[in-house]
Parts: sequence; structure tokens; C-alpha cells
Amino acid sequence: MGEIVAAMATCHAPQLFTYPPDEDHAQLDATVAAMRALGRILDESKPDVLVFLGSDHLETFSIGCVPTFAIVAGNRAVAEFAGRRFDLPIHREMAEDFLTRLVRAGFDMAYSEDAVLGHTFAVPFEFVLEGRDIPVVPFHTNVYMPPLPSPARCAALGNEIARIIAARPERVAILASGGMSHYPGTWKYPQPDFDFDRWMISRLQSGDTNALLQMTVEQLDEVGNTELLNWATLFGVIGNQRGELLQYTPTWHHGHAMMRFLPETPGAAASVIADGPSEYQFKNQGFEFYKHPPATAYKLNKLLFEVRRDGELRRRLLTDLDGVAAEWGLSAEEKEGARAIAAVGKTAKISDNAAALVKAGAHPLQALMSLHALHGEFKKLQRELGEKNKAGEKT
Repeated sequence: MGEIVAAMATCHAPQLFTYPPDEDHAQLDATVAAMRALGRILDESKPDVLVFLGSDHLETFSIGCVPTFAIVAGNRAVAEFAGRRFDLPIHREMAEDFLTRLVRAGFDMAYSEDAVLGHTFAVPFEFVLEGRDIPVVPFHTNVYMPPLPSPARCAALGNEIARIIAARPERVAILASGGMSHYPGTWKYPQPDFDFDRWMISRLQSGDTNALLQMTVEQLDEVGNTELLNWATLFGVIGNQRGELLQYTPTWHHGHAMMRFLPETPGAAASVIADGPSEYQFKNQGFEFYKHPPATAYKLNKLLFEVRRDGELRRRLLTDLDGVAAEWGLSAEEKEGARAIAAVGKTAKISDNAAALVKAGAHPLQALMSLHALHGEFKKLQRELGEKNKAGEKT
């Protein structure tokens, strides 16, 4: 009979790879240390497989097709981000068993043999798994492109995952990757809802997982926490298990949280976050931050997706915006929004350029992630120009 020997949740902030100058590096160090502490739980529990509950920042799936739930059921889990590449073994027999049984149970699962995963997976692969020889089963949940599955639906998926694990022989660890409050690409990016984070952490420390499972997706959007849908799936697997907070770090744009739920440690329930409010009041005004983008902006969103994969296209956008806009048939409004790309190296923060793209119809997260890719290309061009100028001076 299968056994769930470890259950954990972590953030996956891309800044943990890039350490940009607008971050407090001591905060990033603390987050990395807490993620490594989660990794040591794997040493203690000795799982045969890690079920990885992840999502996507419109890197793998985008405007072309976004599955609600998907499994990567090939031989290898490949994740790429910020110049790093990870290639981990997939427990293929278990992945295929999940796929078959979940569909039979009424979950319309998508699957891929070879999807290249983004930083939701890459960052924990680096700092939690850290080279440990544990095969994985990567799950994807749509958390940014409405319509989204509800927390209750994700928990129902977790219930079925638990039943499948129980019918198998493996020792299984579960890792939920995501959260806490952040609003990448939107006007609220520098204003995370730390009060909600602290309230939710205090509820989870007492074992009140219903505090999350009874929320709506619109409420999760309101507090910048749609990524907690992965946590909802985790709680469907393990039930009302009290959590232990390893680290909570409120950065200028993101609440980083790492928690363990299994194995439970003595005294964990008493470790209540001190400044968490006893209640939280939602505004309940519907989706504000991550609405489905308008159909009229399809070309712009498709372009922003492709630019993260295509180095030549990134360079052309920086050097020949007019030519690219004509080739892609961008409207005047879309082209005006895309001018933010040319200014990517001229503002205090990369995120300052997202508003113009969002105004033109870009999905906010798609806009920000593409700008980060363009900023990397911008820096490369600047280095090449500097080297060329130096060579010219010598001659």
C-alpha cells in the first residue's frame, strides 16, 4: 500500500536565480535557506517519487492552448529558466497510472510527453531537490488564464490523487509550488497583500485548510494568490493537516512562504505567525488582475509568448520594432504598447514597462515575463556594443 511520507509547499520566485539589484539579497538568501530545509525533509522521509504540483507563467502553455489540469508523462522532466536547464527522470509508470485513473474518475486531464517547464519547476528543482536522485511526476494547473478551477475542484483532484497513491506501492512526497501574494505585471505589483498571507498562514498552522478551500478564484485573484490552487490540491491529498511555517519573507513585491505539513514536527502547531489578523474581509468585486485577455489582442499575446523562445525575435524587437510590428500585423494600439519593449533598459524597474503592454491588451503576466526576457537580450546587446567600441578604440 502506498504511503505519503512528506508534504510541503514552497514559493518559486524567479529572482532566486537572477538576484536582480532591486531585491534585498538577504531576503533572497533566507528564502533559499528555507527551500533547502524542505529538501532535507526528503532526506528524512526517503520517498521513492516526488509528485510535483506546479503551474505555468504562460511559458509552457499560453494563448494558443491552456489546459486546466495536465501531467507531463514522458521519460524526462525538462525545465529551463534564466540560462539554467534541468533534466530529471519522470516516474513514467506512475504518471501514466495517474493519467488513466484520473480520467476514469471524471477529471479531463491533458498530458504531454515533452513539455519544457518554466521557473515554477526550475527553482524548486534547484533549491529543494538539489540533485537528489528522486524521480518526479509533474502536474500542471492553470492558475493565471481564466477560467480557473476552484480551490474545491483542485482539492477534489487531490482526493483522487491520494486514492491512486494508496493503491500503489511507492513512498510518495508531495510538493506544491506557488505563492504567496504577488501581482506580477499589474499596477499592484509593488503592493502585495501581506495581511492575507499572514491570515492564511495562521489558519493553515491550525489545520484549517477550509480557509483556502472555501475561497473563490475571484477572491484568490483579489489577494494575488491564484497560485495557492496548487496548495489546494495538496490539501486534497493530505486533508486537514496542521502546517509548520519554515519561512515567510515579505519582499517589496512578493510574499515568500515555505511550509511543511508532513511529517509533522512536535510543537509545530504552536508556531503561530505573530502578526497575522484574526479575520480577513474580501471585497468580492470579481476578477481585476488576471482576466482572460481580449480576443482582439491575440497577435500581441502570441508575439510576447514567442519572444521568450526566440532569441532572434527578441533582438529584432529591440532593433527593428517597426519591421516586427508590420510582420505580425499589430494594430496601432498594440504597436504603441510594444514600444515599451524598446524602453526595457531605460526605466528603474523592468516592471515599469508592463503597463503600456497591458493597456494594449497583453495578459499582465505574459507582459512581465516577456519583458524580463527582452531585458536579458538588451543587456547582451549592450555588452556586444561595448566590446565593439573597445575594439574600435584599439585600432
